[in-house]
Amino acid sequence: MSAFSSLQATGQTPRRPGVTTPRLRFLRTETASAGFLLAATVIALAWANLAPENYESVWRTQLSLTLGSQGVSLDLREWINSGLMTLFFFIVGLEARREFDLGEFRERARITLPTMAGLAGMLVPLALYLAFTHGTPEARGWGTVISTDTAFALGLYALLGRRLPTATRAFILTASVVDDFIALAVIAFAYTSGISWPELFVAIGIFGVGLVASNSVVRACGEFRGAAFALTGVAVWFALLGSGVDPVVTGLALGLMACDHPARGADLRRASTLYLRFREQPTPELERSARRGLALSVSLNSRLQELFRPWTSYLIVPAFALANAGITIDARQLTAAFTSPVTLGIVVAYAVGKPLGIVGASALTTRLSRGRLRPPVGWGAVTAGGTISGIGFTIALLIAARAFEGGRLAEAKVGILAAVILSFLFTWGVTMVLSRLPRAVRRRALLGKAQQLEDLAVPVDPERDHVRGPHDALVTVVEYGDFECPYCGEAEPVIRDLLADFGDVRYVWRHLPLADVHPHAVQTARAAEAAAEQDRFWEMHDQIFAHPQALDVRGLERLATAVGLDMERFRHDFETRAVAVRVAEDAESADLSNVSGTPTFFINGRRHYGAYDIDSLSAVVRGALERAKAALHH
Repeated sequence: MSAFSSLQATGQTPRRPGVTTPRLRFLRTETASAGFLLAATVIALAWANLAPENYESVWRTQLSLTLGSQGVSLDLREWINSGLMTLFFFIVGLEARREFDLGEFRERARITLPTMAGLAGMLVPLALYLAFTHGTPEARGWGTVISTDTAFALGLYALLGRRLPTATRAFILTASVVDDFIALAVIAFAYTSGISWPELFVAIGIFGVGLVASNSVVRACGEFRGAAFALTGVAVWFALLGSGVDPVVTGLALGLMACDHPARGADLRRASTLYLRFREQPTPELERSARRGLALSVSLNSRLQELFRPWTSYLIVPAFALANAGITIDARQLTAAFTSPVTLGIVVAYAVGKPLGIVGASALTTRLSRGRLRPPVGWGAVTAGGTISGIGFTIALLIAARAFEGGRLAEAKVGILAAVILSFLFTWGVTMVLSRLPRAVRRRALLGKAQQLEDLAVPVDPERDHVRGPHDALVTVVEYGDFECPYCGEAEPVIRDLLADFGDVRYVWRHLPLADVHPHAVQTARAAEAAAEQDRFWEMHDQIFAHPQALDVRGLERLATAVGLDMERFRHDFETRAVAVRVAEDAESADLSNVSGTPTFFINGRRHYGAYDIDSLSAVVRGALERAKAALHH
């Protein structure tokens, strides 16, 4: 029996996820990030009220960096606000770029509506704030109310996200990135005095050269060097600082530069080759080469998020809250604050203006486009997204510190903190109302009518594909798998549980034998197809996964005998060109869908990027079922 050696692999088995404890899994969630931010805020308030002089003296400590006669001297609070927060906005930019490249908004027309919602979510609060402060010096603080705190907003979404569809997150993120980008421009220019234009032009020039150079490296070498990326960011940051423009905008701009993409087959094959060379000759040079090849097989965006997200979530953003949220609170000050146009303007702008602007702009855009542009979720979820966006903590504090001082700054901080509390309560109220609606009404309110994007290039054909479960099921789970892949073996009982838990799900297996890492993969796929010629595909499928050590020629023949195949016909069919072509067609369809590793899952045509444990897949399938039922109702 000979293997079909001409079929080349298009990818590599993905790395097995590390073992995590419940505590570590919690720490990796946005809920935990919001918890750290909230804890830092409480500590700052306690510190500022118990030892106000100590609080201010600590954050006014000067820290200088000098090189020869040149240097930068800022107080500790400024290093956090303009320095470390650059990394936070860098992560925001990276995540927004991921949504544009892989998420809901890779179809560019879909960006229009959340962009309009983001703009209206700035203009309506701005108008409401000016209505309270018109004609007074406090009107200068108009920039305080235009932004959404992405960290807090996504943390609140994570906390209440089980009640909302997953596309709500992309909608909130895109609208908040629009806010953030414009708000950072406002900080850079409206709240900056004494701009040095030569340094500003130098910063723009460095950024442009860095962008062109990075694109040239990608075209020439097929890779994006993180070191050059970092050097560009540092150079732009210092140039902007010298220009008098707040350099925090550097992070968002650089984050939006870093494209994201699934692992490419060519990169994975190269990484596999480098690893095999190291295995044959484990030298330090080949170890570095293999490690570099593995890293470059993952997009720069993903690598940078993995590297910096824990630092921003659990250190930088809480440090920002610790440095800026401390205000002295007493009865007299609170009374003054809640009769102040600054405090009232900020509270009304965020708690009322943000949701009004976002929901109103979404409805108007949908109506004017006659339904061609509509939110990716239902109007109930849009409303929840609007109330979540009423949290303006981070940039609001940044701008307030530049627009006000003394008592007015304290009043602004009271308003910002009060808006956070109200936005949380309003969001909780909206989700509670949605949860109490009749099931069909709630489904429409959460999911709406927007069509879901599909990533599966070749649709399922029940006449050709191997299907397990009811053929008319509302949800289809497609797996591209390799019988010799150990992670496909781990996923197999998960799929069984999934089919047992959901009656309206069908499962489709497609072959993606990774011959460069699994020597028996192609012959095992052909053996399964030879069994399919006798209508025993699923029996052979189950036997293969039950006996992963029996994939050599004799082992496959024993498995074929165990499922009751006519062995003479099995051997004949195994050698036929039709069986080889059938396996190759599946691999080709994987290429068309940009699949490069196994297992890769598609749920109703949408690629699943998350974990494939039973809880993760069940959550995605449950959401797909709800969307399918909503579509049937419409």
